[in-house]
Amino acid sequence: MLLLAGLFLLVFFGSFMLGRYPVTPLELIKIFFNKISPFFSVTWEAAAETVVWQIRLPRVVAAGLIGCALSLSGLSYQGMFSNPMVSPDLLGASSGAGFGASLGILLGLHYMGISTLAFCFGLAAVALAYAIGKASRSNRLMAILLAGMVVSALFSSAISLLKLLADNQQALPAITYWLMGSLSSVRMADVAFLIAPLFLGAVPLFALRWRMNLLTLPEDEARSMGINTRRMQLVVILCATLLTAASVAVSGMIGWVGLVIPHFARMLFGSDFRKLIPASALMGASFLIVVDDVARIAATAEIPLGILTSFIGGPVFLVMMLSRREGYDA
Repeated sequence: MLLLAGLFLLVFFGSFMLGRYPVTPLELIKIFFNKISPFFSVTWEAAAETVVWQIRLPRVVAAGLIGCALSLSGLSYQGMFSNPMVSPDLLGASSGAGFGASLGILLGLHYMGISTLAFCFGLAAVALAYAIGKASRSNRLMAILLAGMVVSALFSSAISLLKLLADNQQALPAITYWLMGSLSSVRMADVAFLIAPLFLGAVPLFALRWRMNLLTLPEDEARSMGINTRRMQLVVILCATLLTAASVAVSGMIGWVGLVIPHFARMLFGSDFRKLIPASALMGASFLIVVDDVARIAATAEIPLGILTSFIGGPVFLVMMLSRREGYDA
């Protein structure tokens, strides 16, 4: 765990030095310290300070927060549904948020308005799936899962309809690019937008991580140990939805993070959620920061994050499946 924390700090601060405008380690240290107290004499260009504080800081922080959020969301759903193939968009949060953002772009809203609309529709999609599943008379978790698939499909179709109605010159390219996922336009206002829902979603998961081990047991057995499984499931769904909807509202759709990273964490720490929760948070944050660094510097034009995570996550996940040790619980 200490190695993961050290790796995260290395990736986090190293990302400030990467980009088309170079910043040396010494300059970075001086810029950071001078923001707190003017200890060092200014020997760097003003552009370097602007790049660090106004461009790279919000982007690196947002990538870390979103990677952490998506990993925690995917891990929580995988534990609750006892299914290693579950991802954060299981109950329609990503599709709902994508529809909200597409609608905001079509209506000509500003960036914060688009993010707010995406967040609200992400919550609404999961609320609809949960209400349908709860009203079903069949197995509750299975009903919620199936309802989520239906709601996700409906919102995906609605997104296609909005793309059909969008202006080919402006709205359609903006919707398409947003759906591929990117942090190129992130500013500190977006980071501030992320903090509250991510805090409300992550803190309960950290506080209840030892109880989440019991969700992998049969419901009767978990209840015999004093756990109200339905209330616990509702808390997990609510927290995971807040994490996913807020992330997608700011970054667009970024796949594979919430599916692959929990598997890496299990390979290192087993199936104990007391260790898996902090490990997944650190690994997810480090992973998405690295992917965002590659998106910034790999080509002349910035590569959307959703494309990169698919290119990286798909083959890595396939290798993990083929080389899985006997007896390893996915």
